[in-house]
Order: sequence, then C-alpha cells, then structure tokens
Amino acid sequence: MKRNDIAEIIFANIFKNKDSLQKQYSNSQNEIGYFFIDALLPDEIVTQLNTCFPKTEEMVLKKSLRENKYIGVQMNKYAPILEEVLFAFQDEKVVSIIEEIVGLKEIYPDDKLYAGGISLMKKNQFLNPHLDNSHDKERERWRVFNLLYYISADWEFENGGNLELWPNGLEAKPITIESKCNRLVVMATHNNSLHSVSPVVKEVERKCISNYYFSDKPLKENDFFHVTSFRGRPENKIIDVLLQADSFLRMNIRKIFKKGIKENPHYYKKE
Repeated sequence: MKRNDIAEIIFANIFKNKDSLQKQYSNSQNEIGYFFIDALLPDEIVTQLNTCFPKTEEMVLKKSLRENKYIGVQMNKYAPILEEVLFAFQDEKVVSIIEEIVGLKEIYPDDKLYAGGISLMKKNQFLNPHLDNSHDKERERWRVFNLLYYISADWEFENGGNLELWPNGLEAKPITIESKCNRLVVMATHNNSLHSVSPVVKEVERKCISNYYFSDKPLKENDFFHVTSFRGRPENKIIDVLLQADSFLRMNIRKIFKKGIKENPHYYKKE
C-alpha cells in the first residue's frame, strides 16, 4: 500500500473517534495534553511492519546517560512500507484532523524527520525523562506535537518500555501509557512536557515510528527556546545532577552557536 492509501485509513479511524479523542486531549490539556487511539491500521499492515523492521545492526545505537536505544532516520535504506507508513502521518488530511482535535491551526509536519524516524529498544534500554528540543532543525518553527506509533506484536505492560508523562515533575507519580501494539499516541510538546520511556525489563523488542509536528508559534505563551534537556529518574539522584549540568552546558553553547557546534546528524538526508 502507498502512503495515500494508508493515510486514508489513519484519517478514517481518527475521524470516527474524534469526539472521544478531543475529550482525552481536553482533559489533559492543562498539564501535558495527549490522546491515543488503538487498532489504528489493519493487522496485515502491522504484521508487515514488524516483519520488515530493520535489525539493530542496520540502525544507529545512541547510548549515554541520557538514553539507550537504536534509531533509524535514513528511511530509503529500509523496507518501503516503513517509509510509507511514517509519511502517511504527514498527509494533509491526517494533519488536518489532528488540528481539529487539538484546536490548533497551521501545524506543519517535518519531511526531514528531525529527531524522528524509527526506534527500537531491547532489554535494559531506556529513554530518561526529558524535554524535547523546542524547535525544528533550522530553528525556525516550534515543535508542538509528538506522534508515536507503536508496532511491537503482543506487547505487554509488564515488558517495561512504556511511555511516561511527568506533568507534575519527577517528585510525583508519572502517567504511564502502554506502548501497545497498533497504538498511536499524540502528545503536546512544550516547556512542561517532561516525558520518558521506562527501561525495558524483558527479552523483547520495542518498535516505534515517530513524527513531530511544528508551528510558527509555541504551544504555550511562556515557552522559550531550549535544547533537548534530560533528567535522571527519581531513583537516580547522581545521574540527575550530571544530566542537569549537561543540559546547562549545551544550552549555553547554543546561546553562542545558534545551531550548535556541529550539525545534528539525526535527520533524513534525501537525494
């Protein structure tokens, strides 16, 4: 199937559930606005995505105190179905229906896939609590929504590797959203949208397809520019101190060098 056909399915399922999705988002909007929808695509497409998902040796390992995961963004290196599904979320109809749900106009998808693409986590891999970079690659538009589509077959909550939202900071209990197969999560990104992925604790593979939407204006009036800023988990106090120092240093570098000392390689380099 081509991305236009896949986009039609995504649009139809979101449209059918628009009222309940709007209620989800409205009820969470004062903290970290989000909504999710299950059974988004037909099972045969999800099975194909799982079968074609690249092996770890075909992806890039990002391993540090901040995160431990495999990523892929050069989509023309992988099975075409992965790129077709990923870019189906950038179709005008899909973007428009999400605009209706969140009550925001003039949202733009990102064909460069800056910090997007695909990711995979295995046992003991994780993504520490963080705020996403506030802007796009050129630092011209504000990042406003994160779209996470999970495709790991037979996923169980007990695997770990679930999305965590921390609207009340690291001292409070997070909102945990299971990385359930065939689930799309749409999450607002702003200066208070602290989120993480809990460590994977079983011998499984957590597979995700990610997109970001951008806007000419920030989602909240008091938002300001920031780099991707990591924290340690509540039980990791020393790591938390180190990551806060790391974020402070990188933020001050960006005050001098607008786009950083070197270009972030995590974007789709199209021919």
